Amino acid sequence: MLKISKLVKDYEVRSENIRVLDHIDLTVEDGNILGITGRSGSGKSTLLRIIRGVEPFQEGTVEIDGEIITPNSGIEGELFLKSVTAIHLQRNFGLWNGPAIENIIRKLNYLRTGHEALPQNELMPHDVTNDYDDLFEEAMEYLKLVGLEHKALHSTNILSGGEKQRVVMARQLAAKPRVLLLDEPVTMTGPDTKQEVLDVIKNLKEKLNIPIIVVSHLPEIHAYLADRLIFLENGKIAADGEPSWVLKNFLKDMKPREKLTEPENKEVCIKVKDISKRYSIIRMGEVLNMKNISLDVYKGEILAFVGPSGAGKTTLMKLMEGLIKPKGGTVEYLCNGDWVDVVEYSEKRMELRRITSVMNQEFSMSVNSTVRDQIRFRLSIKKKGAIEHARKKAKEMGLSDETLDTIYRLPDMPEDEKEMALRELNLSNTIYFELFPIIPVSDVDTYAKPVFEALDLPMEILDKTPYQISGGEHVRAFIALSLATSPEYLMLDEPFGDLDPVTLRDVTNSLKKINERFCTTIVLVSHHMDFVREVAHRAILIENGAIAMDGNPAEVCQELINRSNAPYLEHNLEDLMEGNLEVV
Repeated sequence: MLKISKLVKDYEVRSENIRVLDHIDLTVEDGNILGITGRSGSGKSTLLRIIRGVEPFQEGTVEIDGEIITPNSGIEGELFLKSVTAIHLQRNFGLWNGPAIENIIRKLNYLRTGHEALPQNELMPHDVTNDYDDLFEEAMEYLKLVGLEHKALHSTNILSGGEKQRVVMARQLAAKPRVLLLDEPVTMTGPDTKQEVLDVIKNLKEKLNIPIIVVSHLPEIHAYLADRLIFLENGKIAADGEPSWVLKNFLKDMKPREKLTEPENKEVCIKVKDISKRYSIIRMGEVLNMKNISLDVYKGEILAFVGPSGAGKTTLMKLMEGLIKPKGGTVEYLCNGDWVDVVEYSEKRMELRRITSVMNQEFSMSVNSTVRDQIRFRLSIKKKGAIEHARKKAKEMGLSDETLDTIYRLPDMPEDEKEMALRELNLSNTIYFELFPIIPVSDVDTYAKPVFEALDLPMEILDKTPYQISGGEHVRAFIALSLATSPEYLMLDEPFGDLDPVTLRDVTNSLKKINERFCTTIVLVSHHMDFVREVAHRAILIENGAIAMDGNPAEVCQELINRSNAPYLEHNLEDLMEGNLEVV
């Protein structure tokens, strides 16, 4: 049994004391699943981290199976909580490279020896048994629990986001926890994978008979899983009880949908022609084989890619962004009246990237810089005339135009990939300040004002850091950062997967306004069916690396749901808002 009593958690941010959890009381019996919901930044993940023993707290107690931990329990209390809990952290893809099963083997070996090195994969002269084979067999059982035994020998770096999450969960189960903590366990997965993981969690409830806590912003997840649900708001439990009643309370403040304006004409602005890409593993056959995919995107259109996890949606997006090279085919964009291939280097490709903005799954803003500073940097490299200035500087520094093209691409990539690419070029982040003109601080307001108005963001956000704003404001501030230069193309690879539905409705409405006011062409990947139905003019279903359906978003989403056999989706957002929920 888990019992939390009078728990208080304060953060000090820039000399200001912020109370995140305010005298929280809750109990979770063995064999029960407690769901926790709430707006972004409401303290859901903080509560789980306290129970895990990795976050200190100021007042109250955490009790597990009769052992009571207080703020004064020190390192012994932390070690106890770590020893009896396991946690699946939000967006946590921290896995070892190599076969998926070896991540579980390493965890099992850590539990035996205290380190995660792989045991020898062969019999040593004096060995009686082969530790590697024994651990391989045990690890396979945990992969079976999460439905991934068929991917045991696949390298983790080519698993889909959902598959990586299941590997992480299998690692946690290997620790044989007395309390299982799941923070957004199915956030970045398609309906089919969500269903598999949710059913795994339900099975674990029966097999482990331990308290399980599931934090999720998705109402349908709690409707399917939770025996009981709590709603956190302003650091307190605002509602506690039967899931349908709590969800109705949680969703009561959701804003109405903004109208989606149709594009004025059907002018093609992106042409994908016969794109092919294949990923394979030695001895394991094909993992993803995209063959001759062709599609058109229309100016001012919001196009969504949907499909099962691992179907090729993100790969197709990266091919369209020019971040990975196809085996064959072309991706051309309309850029100042010319067709420019984003795949192959040309002098015009930088201008195409100047009018394109990208938000990846791993998007983040620098925590130490204000929003103003970050928009200023983006404006400096993407304003008109910036490329011409950079070309002159690059010539003086002895950098080729092709190297400059690579440097210009990097700010649209995830931070770790950007840093690695700079290291390979033997350059540092300072190269941008050497190449591009820095615009005056005051110019930021001029560029930001119309975008902030469309996103319903107060201008005061400009002078705050990400630590000083809410989760929803953080996402919209990043959208503002992406839109500050009025790009013609906005590419979104599931950046909103971990937003609560109330905040997501705000972001959805904002994207519609941006699309209407600036005629921005938006291409996005999403696993969230309600979001796609609301925001997209058109949807394309990707399955096994091919286009399976192209058309009306509601019809395409329903086809994916039908193919996914996902009963957790039986209730849509409107049903949950009205409290029309039956136990599945």
